[in-house]
Amino acid sequence: MSTKKSPATKSPATKAPAKKAAAQVPAKKAPAKTATPVPAAKAPAAKAPAKKAPAKKPASPFDAKFLASQRELLLSERATYQASSEALLAEARSLTENLEPGDVQFDEESGEGDSLAVERERDLTLSAQAAAAVEEIDRALLRLDAGTYGICRVSGTPIPRERLKAIAWATERVEHKVGGFTRR
Repeated sequence: MSTKKSPATKSPATKAPAKKAAAQVPAKKAPAKTATPVPAAKAPAAKAPAKKAPAKKPASPFDAKFLASQRELLLSERATYQASSEALLAEARSLTENLEPGDVQFDEESGEGDSLAVERERDLTLSAQAAAAVEEIDRALLRLDAGTYGICRVSGTPIPRERLKAIAWATERVEHKVGGFTRR
């Protein structure tokens, strides 16, 4: 038999230096971070807050029947003011559509300027006032839903029913409303 060793069978002595050499080779460093953004790791999903009892509406000083009648009154007033605002705006637009640039009269009958311009400005002003009333009514309806309808925003006390029947979107008691110009 021959004494040659096959390459598949190595002696234990030759394996040991290979391991030693591998241990002495410095480990490769991680590549340096580049300027390209790396997507951030997602944060763990936030836990849903513990379910709390539903928030109770503040107790209204008014009974359900009165509040229901006020809601109907507010909706009726809203429809009236909305229709008025739209009609006045349409009328103001029609006045300018029919007007030609040279149609201004300066004589004894019409006074200075054009009466159509005056009518148009009046219609626009009244339309804006009606639109403002619609916004106030919308806020009153929101207060009805929130349970704060009929509470004075200044004093926190109930507004008298008579005042709410007269002006359903009132936000202040009369004694606070008559404060004059100094309050604003």
